Amino acid sequence: MRNLISIFALAFLFASCAKPIANFTYQKEEKKPSNIKFENQSKKATEYEWQFGDGNSSKEVSPNHNYAKSGEYKVSLKATKGKKEVVTEKTIMVEKLPEVVTKKTTPVQEEKQKCLIVLETDFGEMEILLYNETPQHQDNFLKLIEEQFFDGLLFHRVIEGFMIQGGDPKSKNAKKGMALGSGGPGYTVPAEFSEDLAHVKGALSAARTGDNVNPQKRSSGSQFYIVQGRPVDDAQLNMMEARKGIKYTPEQREAYKTIGGTPFLDQDYTVFGQVVKGLDVIDKIAAVQKDGRDRPVDDVTMKIKLKNNN
Repeated sequence: MRNLISIFALAFLFASCAKPIANFTYQKEEKKPSNIKFENQSKKATEYEWQFGDGNSSKEVSPNHNYAKSGEYKVSLKATKGKKEVVTEKTIMVEKLPEVVTKKTTPVQEEKQKCLIVLETDFGEMEILLYNETPQHQDNFLKLIEEQFFDGLLFHRVIEGFMIQGGDPKSKNAKKGMALGSGGPGYTVPAEFSEDLAHVKGALSAARTGDNVNPQKRSSGSQFYIVQGRPVDDAQLNMMEARKGIKYTPEQREAYKTIGGTPFLDQDYTVFGQVVKGLDVIDKIAAVQKDGRDRPVDDVTMKIKLKNNN
């Protein structure tokens, strides 16, 4: 009998001395992939502490957590039993879908929420979305379109593998070989940088003067460029992140690696739109013959209007 008691006591001792096991799985909600359900699969633990990698934590057994931004997050779970604790970590990828606007809007507001313009050229049309995240640039561009400011202007600076630039009012009816690129409407627009907006192929961005005379990086009132760029790899993107102190989303990385772009311009020039139809037109314009100033030998003119607005 004493031996039996000793065996039970020994078994209890081993059980009480056993370390807890920390483990978990996670599942994304199909309609809202930023909402993650964590399933606690730990053993022999009595308390739990979660760190979700975005500054938030929880002591629930199997919590749900909603992430505010896309990206990679290192999630840790600490399982505790008495004075013993074990921590396990996993890296998860979060994709946040655009939120649906639920407030009532007027027709004018609805148009601004999805502001599409059409840029007509000698090589075809481009359909461009103007971003709501850059309201001052959007409003200024729309004002100029309303005034027919761009109609008849040239793409006066074209560099294959880089970008095509226009918007200089001096380019209208400019003589062959005339130096262009210094004109504008007489004002500039404050910079509106956003890490959500990158210089991938088709990005519509504002031209500007250099940092030495423009430390605030204010945009030209009318001159713009559309990115052609080239595909870049992860090493180049990692270097840009380190140099500029930014973090690219998985979607931005994929775009830069497949269709290309000019990431070295990110956070230095304001991106305020994106070509959503007609990317091939950029390639056609970029391939034309240029003179020593990168001006097309044969003029490439433009006309810009609101979509469905003749």
